[in-house]
Amino acid sequence: MTENDAEATEDAAEDAEAEEEPDGLQDGDFVRLSYTARETQNDGLVDTTSQEVAEEEGVDEEEQTFEPRIIVLGEGHLFPPVEADIKGKEEGDEGSVTVPAAEAFGEKDSDQVRTVSSDKIPEDERYPGAHVNVDGEHGHVEAIIGGRARVDFNHALAGHDIEYEYEILDVVEDRLERAKGLVNAFLDIDLEMWLETDEVEEETYVSPGDDEDADEDDEDEGHFETETVEKESLYIEATPQLTMNQQWMMGKQQIAQQLIDRLGIDRVVVQETIDGMGGGPMGGMMGGMGGGGGDIEDALEDADVDADELVEELEDDA
Repeated sequence: MTENDAEATEDAAEDAEAEEEPDGLQDGDFVRLSYTARETQNDGLVDTTSQEVAEEEGVDEEEQTFEPRIIVLGEGHLFPPVEADIKGKEEGDEGSVTVPAAEAFGEKDSDQVRTVSSDKIPEDERYPGAHVNVDGEHGHVEAIIGGRARVDFNHALAGHDIEYEYEILDVVEDRLERAKGLVNAFLDIDLEMWLETDEVEEETYVSPGDDEDADEDDEDEGHFETETVEKESLYIEATPQLTMNQQWMMGKQQIAQQLIDRLGIDRVVVQETIDGMGGGPMGGMMGGMGGGGGDIEDALEDADVDADELVEELEDDA
């Protein structure tokens, strides 16, 4: 093979490699989106990141924050057809996609509409349209007839196609911003977070024959050695909102693992801060209990009790 042939082969390989790399956004990319989702049957609002849309629709804003959201493509943060439509696009692109009911909240299942005793429903919720929990299942009341209630246990949006209109605002590269976006996608709460590199002591097992410092005459049975290593840590401030969050309680291990894998960090540290109570009643009580006999004698003196007589009475009773 001549030198020209070798160069041509190398160029062809590079071109083929370039062709194999997909263009645009792909799985694993952190993307900031603004979007509004509506069910197509009645044009009812399902979800939005827009404060303006929320106000127009009269959505209760007390417990919700309406702002662009960070999602990770390929992690199921949006319905698959929406993610598929986003892949390959670029920052600044817009799109619209309709998610069929079967790929959204499922088709409506007639077997999930059941008649139950109205005694299982609180009195103030015995009316059509009320959202109720019966035997651990969530549903809404369709009708109340005598002592019976017909309850639909399907998702409220089952059988509805969902239309998404979205705009790709930017690709998120900052790792701390990625962490906040990922946690928010799981828990929908904002938390204080920061990244630090810590020195941590770690025990490492040295197997037989791997100890380079061991004497040849000594029998190496394996042992543990302590070494100081650096670990990059994501710190999360534990607030009551976090510790009482059901999704966090049930899936914190999985959420932490996602953060470790997606951010390339070593560990997640959930940190709880407890402020001092100052010199309140409990502080005084604990001080009295641990302060020796002086405080007890002073208390007896204030109560006009003779300590020696009290001891004698206790001994007589014993």
